[in-house]
Amino acid sequence: MSATAKATLATTVLGTIGIVYFVHQQQVADKAAMHQGVIRDMEQQRIKRERQVDFEMQRQLEEEYRKIQTVSDSTEK
Repeated sequence: MSATAKATLATTVLGTIGIVYFVHQQQVADKAAMHQGVIRDMEQQRIKRERQVDFEMQRQLEEEYRKIQTVSDSTEK
């Protein structure tokens, strides 16, 4: 094999290894980003459920207070 052929082969092999490594790292980064998105979505759903529970509790308290107290609409004149 000539020196030019060896250099071409070595360059091709190194280039291929570099491309495979880069694609692998990109896939790892994409997977991590997707996982963070799932975690963020789960956190948002948890917060939404907590807010819904708080809203329901406030609504029940309002109903109880309306039974006990007389409330007039302040917008009426």
